Amino acid sequence: MLPADARIRSSRDFGSALKRGRRAARGGVVVHWAPGPESNEPAARPQTTPPDADANRTARAGFVVSKAVGNAVVRNKVKRRLRHAAAAELPHWPAGTDVVVRATPRAAERDFDQLRRDLTEAVQAARSGKGGRANDRRSTP
Repeated sequence: MLPADARIRSSRDFGSALKRGRRAARGGVVVHWAPGPESNEPAARPQTTPPDADANRTARAGFVVSKAVGNAVVRNKVKRRLRHAAAAELPHWPAGTDVVVRATPRAAERDFDQLRRDLTEAVQAARSGKGGRANDRRSTP
């Protein structure tokens, strides 16, 4: 399960991650990867007490599942699957990183293994700066 301090909950945090993040789409998900400013220079950060340091350094994930995905039962099933997949990936993300995972209508048709693979591939693509097909279309005349 995804810990409470590892979730993005406020509209302001979602907006910030969406604006400053790199985007990549795979299968049933679109990932917005927004590395934190402190993730590049951990030594420049002031020393705090261990609980505060852990809370401030946690990578966070937020989920957007619109009504286009399906009814409430389907949306909640997709959210549960994505949260579980993100919880497994979270330890591999740099501290201070915000990741917004947006489910597309295709996510409702995919099983857990496919969603987990989509999430992993989208995160890798966003981290490396190689986005989805939308970026490829812009580069061709």
